[in-house]
Amino acid sequence: MRTPSTPLVLLLITVVKVTGKVFPFESVQLTESETTDFRAVAFGNTEAAPPWSSITQRCRAWPGSRAWPSESDWEQLNITLGGSLLRPLPAASACYQGESYNQTTCEWLINQSSRTHFWIDEPLSTLTQWPQGSTCPLTLDPPGTCTKGGFPEYVVNATTVKHVQAAVNFARNKNVRLVIKNTGHDFGGRSMGAGSLSIWVHNLKDFEFIPEYNVGRYSGMAVQVGAGVESWEHFNHMAANNITVVAPGGGTVGAVGGWVTVAGHGSLTSKYGLGADQVLSINVVTADGQFLTVDPNTHKDLWWALRGGGPSTFGVITSVVLKAYPPISTIRSSLAFTVDPSLNDTRPPQDPNALTNLTSFWYGVSLAYHYCPKIIGAGGYCFSYITPLGGSSFRFTSSQIVPDISSSDYTALLQPLYAELNTVHRIPVGAPPANTRPTLYAGDGRRTGAGDFPVNTRYRSRLFPASLWDNPDQAAWAATFAAIRAGVEEGGYTFHGIAYSPTLEKAGWPTTDNGSGSAVHPAWRTTALHGSFMEVQPEGIGAAEATVRDRKASEYLARLDAVFEEFANDAPRGAYMNEGDPAEEEWQTMFYGDKNYARLLDIKKKWDPWGVFWARTTVGGERWEVNTEDGYPMSQNGRLCRVVTKK
Repeated sequence: MRTPSTPLVLLLITVVKVTGKVFPFESVQLTESETTDFRAVAFGNTEAAPPWSSITQRCRAWPGSRAWPSESDWEQLNITLGGSLLRPLPAASACYQGESYNQTTCEWLINQSSRTHFWIDEPLSTLTQWPQGSTCPLTLDPPGTCTKGGFPEYVVNATTVKHVQAAVNFARNKNVRLVIKNTGHDFGGRSMGAGSLSIWVHNLKDFEFIPEYNVGRYSGMAVQVGAGVESWEHFNHMAANNITVVAPGGGTVGAVGGWVTVAGHGSLTSKYGLGADQVLSINVVTADGQFLTVDPNTHKDLWWALRGGGPSTFGVITSVVLKAYPPISTIRSSLAFTVDPSLNDTRPPQDPNALTNLTSFWYGVSLAYHYCPKIIGAGGYCFSYITPLGGSSFRFTSSQIVPDISSSDYTALLQPLYAELNTVHRIPVGAPPANTRPTLYAGDGRRTGAGDFPVNTRYRSRLFPASLWDNPDQAAWAATFAAIRAGVEEGGYTFHGIAYSPTLEKAGWPTTDNGSGSAVHPAWRTTALHGSFMEVQPEGIGAAEATVRDRKASEYLARLDAVFEEFANDAPRGAYMNEGDPAEEEWQTMFYGDKNYARLLDIKKKWDPWGVFWARTTVGGERWEVNTEDGYPMSQNGRLCRVVTKK
């Protein structure tokens, strides 16, 4: 957090509390005079930029090539940045023979680091490893040597807007690939890239509560949140100020940035809408290096695009102003049951409450999902997993979270579900929770670490239209659940289902502003479930096997698509990019919607004609590709080059 030391900074703090326009770190900006002697950080001019279709530079500069910035260039950049330029090695290099080898550190990384915040605070790592290329796996007995692979070459530890501006300008002027990273909650490789310069916004931790904020039709409480604030920190700020703010459910997910620019879901989605629906103002550094405040009255095209139009696309967000609400309490409870047909044998059962009949298990799971709209109707949220345990054994777990409800009403809401599970399907789940105590939504913040360990998680997701639940003869839901079951039972995937309803009515203004709206995919407004087929992609597999696994996953998504086409043909097709498949073939349609994408692409051409900001499946992403040596699908371990269109 900042420590004011001058009257100017004190004045800026006063301004922030009243208007929420600028943080002290945002007042430290790159000036024209600072670029005079070092033109590599000079500002850009979008009007003088080459045409979008120009192919003057086929590929981004590559380390070791003639086009790569010289050592003196990097040294001068570091001087401009005040020493914040890092060139870190992969953390796992401690396990490899050489100058970085340290057996104690290696053992700690393997055995203890997941209990800490280490990987979230590490400048290179992301929580999904496979896009990196597996060139430096974390192991006590490593094969070969450790190389950076898809990790960035340099990292700017951004603590001021000046740092962000200098990095953007340097990357643009020197034709260096640029990536943006916060905590590394990245399942598609957007926060890494071989031969790149990374802007690490993780330490932009400022937060301000604004008791009165007025813009357009909004008048009420608000908060301004720095780009590096994590959800657990966000919750603690809520508790300290006795307010509620819509936030990510995962404790170490960034509270703004990639969360709000894609859509952003959480426990209050059915009550207050998506993360993107909360935004009232955005501070951002654009591709020309300029620092702008974007709101309903300023830069209206960017205002529309930045709320739902994708991350790493239009600029580097430094802070966001969000709606704030009076403190709200929530009630949550868990529902869980398993099936293990082998328990009919003579061996002792591992779980005395486990089912032995697969039919009963799947009936129960289907019923639980089919019941979710009733919980959504109360403003609630179902968070669930169907997990294969090996053989014909499976586990179903679900949390039902409802805000602003009494204990008695909550128990009554769940009573029909528990009664049918117990009586009709003979699933021993007991009685619905009674005397459940509400907990303040603003009081859930804690510094988390356990589980935040790099793994090779792959998500393939869809937004399920709400109309699938409305079919009178249940044919639509039966077909939908059959496709889910096939993915788990035949495909071996874990199904992760999150039920909510972020309608336009819930979103409110400014999303409902006819003059601006937002770039959020229309499918969000008609969904009742975000569902993903999840797997851990094995380390060490080659490009051929990875391609086969991608094709297999696409087949199970295609089964869902066929059901949607048959029973919900009028609903827009969509998926959540933050938990979607980077190999999605129709990603423009699935992550943005066709009409939105065309408009977003025009805005991209206007604000970033150089293509400074690029990541897989972001707007304009089809113009570039990563040329890997081994052809591993969606890997970021290779040089970024323009796609050559054959005439």
